[in-house]
Amino acid sequence: MSRPGEHPPIPNLPTGSPQMSRASRQASGASFTRAGGDYHAVRPGYPAWVTGFFLHGAAGEEQTDVPAEPGSGRRASGPITALDLGAGTGLYTRDLVAAGLQVTALEPSDSMRAVLAQELPQVALSSATAEDTGLDSSSFDLVTVAQAWHWMDRDAASAEIVRLLRTGGVLGLVWNQLDVTVPWVHRLARIMHSGDVQRDPATAAAVGPGFGPAQVRQQRWSDTVTPEKIVALCHSRSYWLKSSEAIRSKVDANLTWYLHEHLGHAPGEALRLPYDTLAVRYVLA
Repeated sequence: MSRPGEHPPIPNLPTGSPQMSRASRQASGASFTRAGGDYHAVRPGYPAWVTGFFLHGAAGEEQTDVPAEPGSGRRASGPITALDLGAGTGLYTRDLVAAGLQVTALEPSDSMRAVLAQELPQVALSSATAEDTGLDSSSFDLVTVAQAWHWMDRDAASAEIVRLLRTGGVLGLVWNQLDVTVPWVHRLARIMHSGDVQRDPATAAAVGPGFGPAQVRQQRWSDTVTPEKIVALCHSRSYWLKSSEAIRSKVDANLTWYLHEHLGHAPGEALRLPYDTLAVRYVLA
């Protein structure tokens, strides 16, 4: 028990990755249907190393049949084709485009897809889902899923990706997650109800049959934000989006107290928000 005037101790870190039933997954995922513009404005992009890791693996690893010259976006027979599943507003899709790849993106949310279409008009875009893309078999060298694998049916999506990949093709899964090993960030994640912190890569990035062993890279970094942007970041998360006005007000009040009174940050103050990016790479078996 804490002493008078002291803040309660920080709870223990979670010990596993979030597990959701199909119904829960669909209900939570549906909360993003009207969040496209706000999501795009506050969610961070991805570290530059992620796409290189997906295309080429870690240094010294045997390369697969995605023989791109670094930065060229091409293979001997033409451009590398990439499919971004659950692409959202295109925060990771734009990295594939910047790498010179021929990109197709799938996003079922109308508001998310509208932002992506505006930001990346050169990308072929569909409202199909990862479990049933309607795309031709053996048509992609790389399939990526950024911040969305936990919203998908693992077995159905895995089977569809196996069908879509060419021989030697790669599946890349990536998450930006709050670095909850930092005590103040862990408490922030609890207040925000950030349930997408993937504590165990083996569980979070598990896939169905048809792939070789997982190759994992994890790296910490920091994003420059303000207290106001942290509140907006909270408002882009499924827990807040699907909650009642009463719960939203309570979360906002707790955030305001924590950021300004407890941590002492001034309005508009620039601060560093620690992240931990988890990337997992699979080669088609």
